[in-house]
Amino acid sequence: MTLPLAPTLTLANGVAMPQLGLGTWPMNDAEAAVAVATALDLGYRAIDTAENYANERGVGEGIRRSSVKREDVFVTTKFNRKWHSFDGARQACIASLERLGLDYIDLLLIHWPNPDQDRFVEAYLGLVRLLDEGLVRAIGTSNFKPAHLERLFKLGLVPHLNQIQLDPYHRRDDLVAIHRDRGIVTESWRPLGFGSDLLADPAIADIATRHGRTPAQIVLRWTVQQGFATAPKSATPDRMAQNLNIFDFALSASEMATLDALDRPDPGMFDADSFGH
Repeated sequence: MTLPLAPTLTLANGVAMPQLGLGTWPMNDAEAAVAVATALDLGYRAIDTAENYANERGVGEGIRRSSVKREDVFVTTKFNRKWHSFDGARQACIASLERLGLDYIDLLLIHWPNPDQDRFVEAYLGLVRLLDEGLVRAIGTSNFKPAHLERLFKLGLVPHLNQIQLDPYHRRDDLVAIHRDRGIVTESWRPLGFGSDLLADPAIADIATRHGRTPAQIVLRWTVQQGFATAPKSATPDRMAQNLNIFDFALSASEMATLDALDRPDPGMFDADSFGH
């Protein structure tokens, strides 16, 4: 079974990115190799990994095992705080390329801003050089808050994408507004929430029943219908197929509003001013 491909979003530099891909945390190399090959053969064309996931080798192996050509796969990876410098960004990129077994990365992100060491601006300048060199096709940030982005904007630097925690319980309206104003694509990580609370929410279950869909499909549809990118993690073919099969229906304005209204404060949410790697 091969599903229709996900639509693409166009980044500010003209690069097309599939709107929905496969997330790979917390798979190990062996698990990632199987999951990535399976996902690509099902119809996925985007894979999300990171240095910190310790599975880039497996992701690369999965790409090679699949029937899909490298140039048809959009690979995102991210690097850690150790590499937050102009030259460090290049070292991180070369190391990821070696682990992935690839000649270029489609999207390279700074994984966390780590403002305590105050070197994320230098790291981003390093990303700009990598873009100029052709080692990456697009660049961006992950978990950057408004104040972190503002530091880049003051230098005329605008990420192509900012990957953030975002789901109906965490709407992140402040960041989304900035992204839209600056032409930055919003990507949601952990789009299905943490644990089972979100997918068990009665409001989501009711909408799922109405559409004959799973709660996960409803949440993912809410995500992509706003123009966001996302990469839900799954290791099972049936679930992978369900997650990708969300582009043939739409939520009504009232259903979107119902999901929007689930937003709530979360004191336990990772704070990029104090958490990072």
